[in-house]
Amino acid sequence: MYAIVENSGRQYRVEQGKTLRVEKLPVEVGNEVSLDKVLLVHGDDGVSVGSPYIEGKVTCEVLEHGRDKKVIVFKHKKRKDYRKKAGHRQWYTKLKVTGIEI
Repeated sequence: MYAIVENSGRQYRVEQGKTLRVEKLPVEVGNEVSLDKVLLVHGDDGVSVGSPYIEGKVTCEVLEHGRDKKVIVFKHKKRKDYRKKAGHRQWYTKLKVTGIEI
């Protein structure tokens, strides 16, 4: 059984027992969080598709907070002697899916 959920404008495919990384959530490590914007559920009894969401939720446990690898942002204009280099590290929250309820 798997589900497609939406969080922070992005869609994720989740399965029970798997982990996923989403944008940082204001929840402490060890707490439970529920993702209630469920778009699709594929189970033993078929596929349920929402318009836009279905009744149900995905419960997850917060494993850790961290920062992703550095992404280099380099801008330049040819023949104008303009160069600008910057780096960015995005915060994330690592979640473990504990249940999918319809």
